[in-house]
Amino acid sequence: MSFTDQKDGIPLYAVSAATFEQWMANLSGVQQKWLKAMGFRAKAGELCSLPDSNGELHGYAFGMAEQGWLYQLAPLPAKLIAGNYRLVADWSPSQRLQASLGWGLACYKFSLYVKPQQEMPSLVLEEDIAAGARQLLSAQSLVRDLINTPTEDMGPAHLANAMQAQADEFDAEMLVVKGVGLLNENFPAIHAVGRASDREPRLLKMEWGDSDLPLLALCGKGVCFDTGGLNLKPGAGMALMKKDMGGAAHVLALARLIMQAQLPVRLLVLIPAVENSVSGNAYRPGDVISTRKGLSVEIGNTDAEGRIVLADALTYAAEFEPDLVIDFATLTGAARIALGTDLPPVFSNDISIANEIMAAGEVEEDPLWVLPLYQPYKDLLKSQIADLNNMGKTPFGGCITAALFLEHFIKPENDWVHIDTFGWNQTARPGRPVGGEALGLRAVFQYLKDRYT
Repeated sequence: MSFTDQKDGIPLYAVSAATFEQWMANLSGVQQKWLKAMGFRAKAGELCSLPDSNGELHGYAFGMAEQGWLYQLAPLPAKLIAGNYRLVADWSPSQRLQASLGWGLACYKFSLYVKPQQEMPSLVLEEDIAAGARQLLSAQSLVRDLINTPTEDMGPAHLANAMQAQADEFDAEMLVVKGVGLLNENFPAIHAVGRASDREPRLLKMEWGDSDLPLLALCGKGVCFDTGGLNLKPGAGMALMKKDMGGAAHVLALARLIMQAQLPVRLLVLIPAVENSVSGNAYRPGDVISTRKGLSVEIGNTDAEGRIVLADALTYAAEFEPDLVIDFATLTGAARIALGTDLPPVFSNDISIANEIMAAGEVEEDPLWVLPLYQPYKDLLKSQIADLNNMGKTPFGGCITAALFLEHFIKPENDWVHIDTFGWNQTARPGRPVGGEALGLRAVFQYLKDRYT
């Protein structure tokens, strides 16, 4: 357990390198001698015990990083034994909330198959931040758990169960359209991508909130595994494709935060849940498939399947005349080449919204970067035999052309945001273990709080 309701714990003293000498001058002589003997200089992440006058443990001093708050405490849980700890620092509530969340993220373990070997230390939460810290940690852990779960246990049906769990907890309504029902209900693109799998493709729908409130539609790419289809990925490219439903994980976690906060919106969550598999009835390069909007799409590459399934979901969302549509998707390798794995690009048909989300990300230490919907690049999606191709004529600007493809399925009057997130930590850092990760989640939630409250 990363947090505790206990009121007391072993003190953790936050010390910056700049104020270290002044801080140490106020300690007892025994403590000063101890810190000097231990060589403690308040370097970022450095931890040192503090004795009391009897030589017993009084607490710990730790060195603060020069900037940021989210990961100030993140190095500590791995260095401390199990027990309750409380922060002693003159920090604002927002700073303590960020730091507490970072502590919780550092305590996270994916334990579906292997139980943790040791009990983690617990942080005492002050009453003014306790609910917020727990809610943010719960949402971000949900994203991590869903992405980290292998496809054997996180196929389209499992993803439906994950949505049902949220619906049950918050008294939301859920509907599933699956298999040939997708054709009957006019979701042909979702069916085309998912039909090759022996696990039926699905459209997952969840609704929550009063009908007279502004409608917020969330769409998440739910490709539970991506072989690349007949344009088969090499083994190395397929290794992490359990994470290709990361967009779905993000919108489920975002919906959870929205419902917990009781934001004054009517919420619509749509997840096209499929596996992009290989079999005799797999959709093929060169095929032309229909979409819910009526646009025909030539398949330039079956490995560009995420935008295909999102096309039907976005079209459906637009039919409800939403106030705002937001989609999350682990969509393109081009976004990673452009911005790396930690910085998702954000696109919007209203640049002011994208800028506000990026600004919220700076505050929340959940960074994104605005990229343009550069309209001349739409020519790269032209097809000689269909309304458009799912692949650009060139690999250059691939995350922009993918976003422009999606824009075809949004009404011009709809405010729309597209986030191309990686959803994964490639390397281990304090608070950020290798594995599934929420990237852009807290930034968007903060933007929504500002927009609707």
